[in-house]
Amino acid sequence: MLERLYPALLLLASNIFMTFAWYGHLRYKSAPLALAIAVSWGIALFEYCLMVPANRLGSAMYSAPQLKGMQEVITLLVFAGFSTWYLGQPLKWNHWAGFALIVVAAWLIFQD
Repeated sequence: MLERLYPALLLLASNIFMTFAWYGHLRYKSAPLALAIAVSWGIALFEYCLMVPANRLGSAMYSAPQLKGMQEVITLLVFAGFSTWYLGQPLKWNHWAGFALIVVAAWLIFQD
């Protein structure tokens, strides 16, 4: 049972790194773009070191579409916290509504 949780935990950790790689530089808009790209690539390396094992382990019990749906929901949850905490941009009702529709789509992926 616990092994079914490992892919989700690895996806959670990888999404934290990737969210910083994709959006962390927005807090430092005066930094040169080339530096933002280089730092983002460095952070993304750690993300790949977690994402690839998550998908490899997860493929033993989940289909590729299920792994992708799980990843999208985790990404939204991580991003919601990141946007509010790190960027100081809390989500509005329409953001939450849009994210909820994506969660419903992911739920559908897990139905037989």
